[in-house]
This record gives sequence, structure tokens and C-alpha cells, in this order.
Amino acid sequence: QVQLVESGGGLVQPGGSLRLSCEASGRTGEPYAMGWSRQAPGKEREFVAAINRFGDGTYYANSVKGRFTISRDGAKNTMYLQMNSLKPEDTAVYYCAGVRARGDYAPRTSPEYDYWGQGTQVTVSS
Repeated sequence: QVQLVESGGGLVQPGGSLRLSCEASGRTGEPYAMGWSRQAPGKEREFVAAINRFGDGTYYANSVKGRFTISRDGAKNTMYLQMNSLKPEDTAVYYCAGVRARGDYAPRTSPEYDYWGQGTQVTVSS
């Protein structure tokens, strides 16, 4: 089992930036692929970014490509989501996700992940 805890959410103006963090604890000695998903009120959950166990393979949804960057620090058991040029439509609860790695694959859909954090709220508003 691995536990995931997100942090870094908050209120930001349109065009601003935030960096989300996801710290893993528990069985962190095993390899995991990681990702971020988000859910806005009244909308379906959207999977926005993923990173493989090595950190050299990433995926982005079209809605965030070019604005968001996913990364990870193995020494700190922490994953990040740098969010730039934020838009009001980025407002959502952001969830960190993890799954036992299969090779260098980074899963691109929420059902492929086994472990989830509790979520952190991101609000983009003037």
C-alpha cells in the first residue's frame, strides 16, 4: 500500500501559476507510475497528466498541454504539477494517483490507477 497526500492548492488569478505537490508514503520502495486527475463541480473527472516510473515519459491532456508540467523527485517520494497560464476552467479539485509500474508505461486514464490522494482545491478567479 502507498498513501498519497496532495498540497499546494489555493486561489489564483487568471494567468497565474500554482505548483501542486503529491507526497507518497508507505511502500515507496516499489516502482510506481503517477498521475493527476481533476474534477470540477458538475463535470466528469478528467485525467490531465501522467509520468512514468523513471520520470522520462509523460502524458498531458489536450486541455493542459503546453501550460502544465508534471515531474517527480524520487529522493523525496514526491510528484509535482506546475500549472502556468491558469484559466477559470482549470478550477477543480485535483487528485494525485499512483499505480504499480509496468515497464516505462504511464497510464492515461483514472481507472488504471489504484491509489488516490484526498484532493486539493484549485480555484482560478479574479
